[in-house]
Amino acid sequence: MTNSRTRRLRPVLAGALAALTAFGLAATPVSTAHAQEKRLKAWGNNRSGQLGDGTWTDFRTTATTVLGLTSAEVVKIAAGGYGPTNGHGLALLTDRTVQSWGANGSGQLGDGSVFGHNAPGQVVNLSSATDIAAGGAHSLALLADQTVVSWGKNNYGQLGNGTNMDSSVPVRVEGLNKVIAIAAGLNHSLALREDGTVWAWGYNINGQLGDGTSASRNVPSPVANLTGVTRIAAGCNHNLALVGPPSATTKPTSGNAVKAWGYNATGQLGDNSTINRYTPVDTQGIWLGGVSQIAAGCNHSLAVTDSDNRLKAWGQNTSGQIGDGTTDYRITPVSVPDIKGVQLVAGGREHTVALLGDNTVRSWGANGSGQLANGTTTDSPTPVTSLTALTGVDKIAAPVGGDFSLAN
Repeated sequence: MTNSRTRRLRPVLAGALAALTAFGLAATPVSTAHAQEKRLKAWGNNRSGQLGDGTWTDFRTTATTVLGLTSAEVVKIAAGGYGPTNGHGLALLTDRTVQSWGANGSGQLGDGSVFGHNAPGQVVNLSSATDIAAGGAHSLALLADQTVVSWGKNNYGQLGNGTNMDSSVPVRVEGLNKVIAIAAGLNHSLALREDGTVWAWGYNINGQLGDGTSASRNVPSPVANLTGVTRIAAGCNHNLALVGPPSATTKPTSGNAVKAWGYNATGQLGDNSTINRYTPVDTQGIWLGGVSQIAAGCNHSLAVTDSDNRLKAWGQNTSGQIGDGTTDYRITPVSVPDIKGVQLVAGGREHTVALLGDNTVRSWGANGSGQLANGTTTDSPTPVTSLTALTGVDKIAAPVGGDFSLAN
């Protein structure tokens, strides 16, 4: 869907203004920051202004600066979108407000309009956020009281408010409390509660809600046969859950560290099959306690091993997003060579991004829109350097259905 684009005058660097002429509702500006302060970075596809740099440049093959946001005030980042022409970004600030930018045809920016903008503006009626997540064209925020709000596209009930009507302002997700983590897929949403259970809502044709059915739901329902969860991740139409606290000391007699469910046509569940699963199954080859992090791209999955911070990957590999030097699909986890010291990992539509212990950012996979940030548009099935060492970088994000990346 093509979104209208709004522009307005907005304070950016000290002593400078970025001219953004206005059509429709304008974005609310964040504080002006000094030119020397570290900034949120973005690269890749920008056809809907998702890089937040005040331009509508089609794409950028090296990192650009998101306007108006200093690294110091950004607590968390999230990236959403679907396909080559729709993407949006979110940033949670230290004052617990949320900034958004990019595509907005379904209200996914949460500013009360359906007009996209290419620089950050404030999500309305939101002042106590502690976490954020971005889906294909919807967004989520976890609040300080451990409830969840959502906004944007709602054709499959992915907002979880008991309706199927889009909302351009945050609405309350029904029946959820004591939530400690959230995740968003293309058209579905997840929440992890304090008791270790996972709740899901939205699109379910491939079993992505994990309730044993293919019926979409506009209110949360529990994922079947799943307890003791400590981490969650959502792909386009599949999900991952890390069961049990990370500890690399003892291998159990049964069970794996990662559970998966939903769409599996390219092996993204890692269960040695390509059969969709409507309830969670074990991802093979990763034992309980051997994983510290999980992440998902559109149709591929990622896990960081606890003992040595190495990376495992599986699923679709059309553009080399697995990172093993091939374009062969992997239906069980394989090691990503030449990558060690992984601190964070994120998956995009067909690319992968990793933050390493030396503060460099490496990427691999599809690069037609510059999403690897290495100055080219050539795909790479092995990791390339996207950002050289930047002191203080501790956040990365990529949209499960999109072609850009964020780093802060």
